Amino acid sequence: MAEDGQVPVLVGRRRETELLTAALVQAVDGASGSTVLLRGDAGVGKSTLLAWAERAARERGFTVLRAAGTEAETDLSFGALHQAFWAQLSRSGTLSAHQRDALESALGVRSGTPSGFAVGTAALALLEEAVRTAPVLLLLDDLHWIDSSSATVFAFLHRRCAELPVVIAGATRPDGPAAQTWSAEAVDVQALPRTDAALLLGHRYPELAAPARDRVLTEAAGNPLALVELPRQLAAGQQRGTVPLPERLPLGRKLERMFAERLGEVTPEVGRLLLLGALATGPDFSDGGWLRAIADDNAREVLERVEAGGLARLDPAGHLVFRHPLVRTAVVSAASDTARREAHRALSEALAPDDPRRLVHEAAAALLPDEELAHRLQEAGRDLTRRGGGAEGALLLERAAALSPSSCDRARRLTWAAVMSAHGGQLRHTAALVEELKTSTVPQDVAPLFAYAVVYADQSHHVDFASSAALLPTALDTLTAPGADTFGGLVEQAYFKLLLAASYTDDPWAWRALERHREKVSEAGRLCLRAWSDPGPDTATALREVAGRLTEEQEAGAAWLLLWTASALDCPEGDLWQRFTGPHGYATQGSVAKAKCHQDFLLGHWDQAAVCLREAEIADELGYRTNALMFRQYYAHFLAGRGDEAGLREIEQAIRSAATRARMRYVLDRLTHLRGLAALAHQRYEEAYAHFCEITPPGRLPGGPPWHHALVFDLVTAAVHTGRHEEARAHLAAGRTARSAEISGRHAFLYAAATALATAATAATDEAAEADDAYRAAYAVPGAERWAFDLARLRLAHGSWLRRRHRPGAREPLRAAHHAFRRLQAAPWARRCEEELRAAGESVTLPPDGPAEGPSGLTGQELRIARLAATGLTNKEIGRRLQLSPRTVGAHLYKVFPKLGITSRAALAHALDGT
Repeated sequence: MAEDGQVPVLVGRRRETELLTAALVQAVDGASGSTVLLRGDAGVGKSTLLAWAERAARERGFTVLRAAGTEAETDLSFGALHQAFWAQLSRSGTLSAHQRDALESALGVRSGTPSGFAVGTAALALLEEAVRTAPVLLLLDDLHWIDSSSATVFAFLHRRCAELPVVIAGATRPDGPAAQTWSAEAVDVQALPRTDAALLLGHRYPELAAPARDRVLTEAAGNPLALVELPRQLAAGQQRGTVPLPERLPLGRKLERMFAERLGEVTPEVGRLLLLGALATGPDFSDGGWLRAIADDNAREVLERVEAGGLARLDPAGHLVFRHPLVRTAVVSAASDTARREAHRALSEALAPDDPRRLVHEAAAALLPDEELAHRLQEAGRDLTRRGGGAEGALLLERAAALSPSSCDRARRLTWAAVMSAHGGQLRHTAALVEELKTSTVPQDVAPLFAYAVVYADQSHHVDFASSAALLPTALDTLTAPGADTFGGLVEQAYFKLLLAASYTDDPWAWRALERHREKVSEAGRLCLRAWSDPGPDTATALREVAGRLTEEQEAGAAWLLLWTASALDCPEGDLWQRFTGPHGYATQGSVAKAKCHQDFLLGHWDQAAVCLREAEIADELGYRTNALMFRQYYAHFLAGRGDEAGLREIEQAIRSAATRARMRYVLDRLTHLRGLAALAHQRYEEAYAHFCEITPPGRLPGGPPWHHALVFDLVTAAVHTGRHEEARAHLAAGRTARSAEISGRHAFLYAAATALATAATAATDEAAEADDAYRAAYAVPGAERWAFDLARLRLAHGSWLRRRHRPGAREPLRAAHHAFRRLQAAPWARRCEEELRAAGESVTLPPDGPAEGPSGLTGQELRIARLAATGLTNKEIGRRLQLSPRTVGAHLYKVFPKLGITSRAALAHALDGT
């Protein structure tokens, strides 16, 4: 970063500055956002690049928000968010009361229980307000040290700012969490080439003699911090070349040891002050109050010696600012365990008794087990979790466990830590804690909580549902016994996990346990069981009524249940999933994203299909492997609807083996259905019929999930095209008996559409009016226009039937269907419309934006990627532009080359021009 308030000299870095400039220009000119994540080792120049970006942004009129992580603040919930958004929040005039409450509670301004997702949406609202006056640059330095709650909000903003003129520029070390969990491809900041390194060294040390210059260049190997710091360690004679250089200069990780060696030369008084300053972080010490911990009349004199030595300085806010984070790290690392404990003890005594950070310092100062301190840490951790800081609360519970004199208390607290960590989105850590607990004896009084933690890790991380039916029925028996400890609402959560396992695997033991406990859970729990096991009439109406009666506090606990109910019923109610912002918002966020992907398919928002893959990658990176599998399964729906059988096979290969091992019948049946849907697109009706009959034979609707009822349109379509008219009528009769059309609005439309097809297929010439009426009855179903793909298929069938019967009006439904299929990029269906229109005597002229597919059959996404690759961009750079991973970009290009008849990127530009 800058020294003495000046912008640091930037040597080289053309690639990085071009990417940062492009992001800024895109925000100004294109009014769209992007993320640049700089990744590199300590001292490689990431902070300097962020300083350059800040200056460039201010010159372009940007509003600049910034936050920087520090190692000592990683457990300070929402601390970095406070740095970035406090000033913006104080100036905001448009936030709703709910949003302001969420942010102010998270930032500690007021008491309250902020929901994690609400904090993210409130921060997003602040950005939306800010960009009305100027584009925004959000700078996030040292992301690897930013607290988990803030990091999750920043990751949320990164995924949601694509449509805003917002640039997020972050810097992290290679092993930092952001490098693994952000979907943005990291820009690896490498060491400087020797020529650039020589320029930097010459600028900073023009008097350095040639022998010293060559040695420093060799030892530094292009690390800018080493280039700046190493010459400072040389004696004046060594710098001038009159005294031999030391045998070896430290480098990289050795650079920290170099700072440690410098620290070894300071006096004990200076060393103690540096250690206190390194550990005294956060707003509690912003007034320089940490200096009181020194209890020395010579504190100011010692501070002057520190500043004179160049290791650190006191800023106007009272913080001790180290010349580089490595200095702070080295100060703490070089101190003995005893010295660190004494420093933490002194800092704790300098804070008020009710200050939460006092407790953190007390815990760090403790050497022996201390039940009183462990209990206070436990309560503080639970309070943090109630405020939305589940990940930070888990850390405090782990510290409490370490201080517990009793092995039973240790296991209890670790069990709570595992659950809190799961609710805080730290799934991998939950899995690790569960494995640790399996090697010890878990007390019986927390057995239900431990069972829930085991199931949570197995279901979400290991894609394993065996433990669900094995553990949760007993856990529910215990939790619902008279006078039992319910662990703050665990009954509903355990019930949902068991229902999820039953829905996915169709395990009979799970269904029996759910039925046994149905009267001991909430109305939302009972409705979810009904939706997935035996949906009756008006189930969707009941869902809306239940959701409407819930208070905000009840919504938090019922979010998963209601979202899963909506998924069962194909109810894409946007106002429903948007309401779920409970205290476990980030654990719920995956459920919300899955609901959104399914909604996009049902409502014809197929331009959002790629979001499924991005969410799958994010879920994989966070360890939510089952969510990743489900996102890919949702993406398969778009592929099947478009008739992309190659893409469908690719997705199936990616998820089938895991789904088979986990006995996820739901996923396996869905894949069978999607193969049938793709076969329908290519008019292979016998094949489609066989696939649909694997799931539900015609004329039979066994009890089960309502999506079996939704197969009626697909099965009847395949049946009438293969001459199986009796089977089609039998299936409609079974649906009528089961009152399928009354389950939800989509079920009503699909049943009416299937009825129209069956009626028209067997209508005699004098019964044509009856068939036409059946089609029009389907169109008249309330909300029919919402189901874009299904409605287009109905119109294609209707127009084809009218044309074959030589009845008037065929062109109108065919034109409407053609327009819809083209918008959905469902090329095989669009071509069938074109064939029918030509047969009806209409010359098909495609709109100016071209055919349903791009040149040479390229999809829209393939064409975008091909055009960017033709300009010379790498897969990583293309991925950053389109928010895809390099792997996904490479997969698309793998399909592009044979379609264009080329074998290399060099031929792309010519091939695209030729088409």
